[in-house]
Amino acid sequence: MADLALGSRVKHPAYGEGIVSRSYLTIYEIFFEKGGKHEMSKYNPDLEVVEEKEAESGSGLSLAEVEKAITYILDKYQGLNYAVRIADKWKGGTIELKSANPDLQPKEIPMDTFFHKVVMVRDRLRVLEQNINSHPKLDEEDKVHLQQYITRAYGSLTTFNVLFSEKEDYVKGQSK
Repeated sequence: MADLALGSRVKHPAYGEGIVSRSYLTIYEIFFEKGGKHEMSKYNPDLEVVEEKEAESGSGLSLAEVEKAITYILDKYQGLNYAVRIADKWKGGTIELKSANPDLQPKEIPMDTFFHKVVMVRDRLRVLEQNINSHPKLDEEDKVHLQQYITRAYGSLTTFNVLFSEKEDYVKGQSK
């Protein structure tokens, strides 16, 4: 599928028609008439283009040049997506890990570092989920089976939602 501009209309067998609202490197954010907002791989074979909008021009850069620059930055900074903020009450805090063995030194981890790692795990699970859902060689049964593991991992991470500043950034387990 070609890279779609914002506002393009697509159709999905389960969610019906939708409109592309955001475009990331490999993922579209689409609002569907049935099912609401979903993130889907740009390579998802279930997406059918209904109406393709023209991209606004004027940047002076080709899509290939922009993709190359973005790929370089994502590789360099390990796939930063967008700024997710830690709740104010945790800023500057630390986590102290103490062993039961009194001879061992405790380990302090800055809360910001720990929070960043939680966010990175959450974001990598999202990418894994998209790759599974759009994988051409996995059948639906395999996708559902693997999806169950991801859902459980999300569920385990919900413990850390207390660290997030914004509720929309929370890790969400199964919502059905």
